[in-house]
Amino acid sequence: MKLISVMIPTYNEEENVELLHEELVKMFKKDLSKYDYEIVFIDNKSKDNTRDKLRSICKKDKKVKAIFNANNFGQFKSPYHGLLQTSGDCTISMCADFQDPIEVIPKFVKEWENGYKIVIGKKTKSQENKLMYFLRGLYYKLLKKYSSTEQIEQFTGFGLYDKDFINVLKGLTDPNPYLRGIVAELGYERKEIEYTQAKRLRGKTSNNFYTLYDAGMIGVTTYTKIGIRIATFLGMFFTICSVISFVVLLILLCFNINCFIYTSIDVLLISSFFSGIVLFFIGFIGEYVLNINIRVLNRPLVIEEERVNFK
Repeated sequence: MKLISVMIPTYNEEENVELLHEELVKMFKKDLSKYDYEIVFIDNKSKDNTRDKLRSICKKDKKVKAIFNANNFGQFKSPYHGLLQTSGDCTISMCADFQDPIEVIPKFVKEWENGYKIVIGKKTKSQENKLMYFLRGLYYKLLKKYSSTEQIEQFTGFGLYDKDFINVLKGLTDPNPYLRGIVAELGYERKEIEYTQAKRLRGKTSNNFYTLYDAGMIGVTTYTKIGIRIATFLGMFFTICSVISFVVLLILLCFNINCFIYTSIDVLLISSFFSGIVLFFIGFIGEYVLNINIRVLNRPLVIEEERVNFK
């Protein structure tokens, strides 16, 4: 009997984990009864009662395993580490907030049995905030357009991964993995299943501007050169404009043509404008340097504090 692993990262999901476990068990009994399964939760140092709920679930159901991280290691490292700890013939990665529909999982498994080693969910609609959905879509399109490798639009990581691909992930030594890009760059031929993203069922999202910005920058600095290229081209453009302006001004001064009157306010505004551009791109390039620094340090993905139901 083939074993299917379901990996679920958690952070402050006390209101969802018990119901999610119940729904997954029902789904396996009803739609995937010919498969054995394991459910692996990896908790990223929740501050609520998520861990107590997970311990209770693990005590009742030995097919449920839990990993408790010693600290919060971010929204990419923890799920990636969780994938590497699964033992199934395939692993399904999904969120704990019910935005990844459980009813899509049997479709994933069907396509896996048809020979696809990677089957991913692709959002075509979303019940989340329309502005956020639009901005996410815009980000994916820009990343896809300017990336040096293929990128997948509206893909959050929700999908099925054959154990052969999991072994590929185990062979990587990336301390700051961006799974969405890795699947597109290094993955096998994949099947995409379209779905509508639901609203979060319970609780509040832990995402905010900073976490979304951080996630976006990891994708940009890992798979694009657009920031550095724009900084270079703009620098060249303004340098050429400055040289031309200086030559024109010098010619006018030689002919005693005083047609340019620069006030102190004009100078201040122009200086502020160019200073802002310089600071912006120093920060943008700094994001690339930060990404490099994280990889050079090569620290472990996570540090585990406790494991439950692992043999």
